[in-house]
Amino acid sequence: MHIVSFNVPFPANYGGVIDIFYKIKALHQLGIKIHLHCFQYGRTESKELEKYCESVNYYPRKNNFSNAFHYLPYIVASRSSEKLMQNILKNDAPILFEGLHSCHFLNDARIKNRLKIYRESNIEHHYYWHLFKSEKNVFKKIFFLSEYFKLLFYQKILKYSDLMLVVSEADKKYLHEKFPNKKIIYLTSFHGNEKLNSITGKGNYVLYHGNLSVAENENAAMYLLKTIFSETEIPFKIAGLNPSERLKKTIASFKNVELIENPDDAKMQDLVQQAHVHFLITFQATGLKLKLLNTLYNGRFCLVNKNMLSGTNLENVCCVADTAEEMKQKLKELFEIEFTSSEIEKRKGVLKNYFSDEENAKKINELIFG
Repeated sequence: MHIVSFNVPFPANYGGVIDIFYKIKALHQLGIKIHLHCFQYGRTESKELEKYCESVNYYPRKNNFSNAFHYLPYIVASRSSEKLMQNILKNDAPILFEGLHSCHFLNDARIKNRLKIYRESNIEHHYYWHLFKSEKNVFKKIFFLSEYFKLLFYQKILKYSDLMLVVSEADKKYLHEKFPNKKIIYLTSFHGNEKLNSITGKGNYVLYHGNLSVAENENAAMYLLKTIFSETEIPFKIAGLNPSERLKKTIASFKNVELIENPDDAKMQDLVQQAHVHFLITFQATGLKLKLLNTLYNGRFCLVNKNMLSGTNLENVCCVADTAEEMKQKLKELFEIEFTSSEIEKRKGVLKNYFSDEENAKKINELIFG
């Protein structure tokens, strides 16, 4: 099969590429021969991908300023390559398009009779609407709003797909309303965790982690600082990539808060395992938050808001609070109790049923190849 990826999916160190890389790995283990097509920007070619693919093809992403004024969304207009199309036409294998980003050729007449699968990771115009609301820079706000409208219109291209694989029940419901005659399957994100690594006992700090250069994540961290940790002495650590000066300055004003800036994978894994409570909130009820899934496999208690759980079936293994008062109360309760083996067993049941990479790869194999 062909897989068209919006970026080089290795290293697998952020949401979208995590799903792609571990999907490739799991499909390879089933004996499926994969021709991978990657739009390349900011990442080098990867020898690791060659272990799991028959071929790995790279195409430069066209990050031209002029594409911001294209009638297509920027994330689509910048990912087009006739060379990609010629490579896909070399055989009649099914084509999996990863995200709306990669769907430039989905309606191309040359693949009209090919099996075409769309892999959804977000309802993209919803995501860009939240980016627009979160962003402070006026020029970025204008760009995000423009993309919102373009993506809303461009979504119609999905009628040319034969199958949609979506990451949450909420997104499945939305797409089914828009495309009632299409086959839409709920298939959770691939994540690479093969077993639960959570440890029992009690940690001595609370952790929030994420890509801190993303406005949504910075806003979540600022909310927790100002509404929760300004009124408690419980130790709080914030870890992630590229925090802004604004966030650094705010953190420095708290005696009980520590910033861990740009931790490597080993450090991040240790932070996740040793924390007693993970505070994971979002103001965007979009897609599946892979950091929640990774935390459930590797950490202790997860304190989340409802947006974080939207359509995930993970309510029974998280502690849910939506208001600041609820969060403060739940945090106090969790920080005083131990994380036990019974919590781990409960997680195992839920995660095995919905989030096994091996089982999800088998589902894809059955859906595509019968």
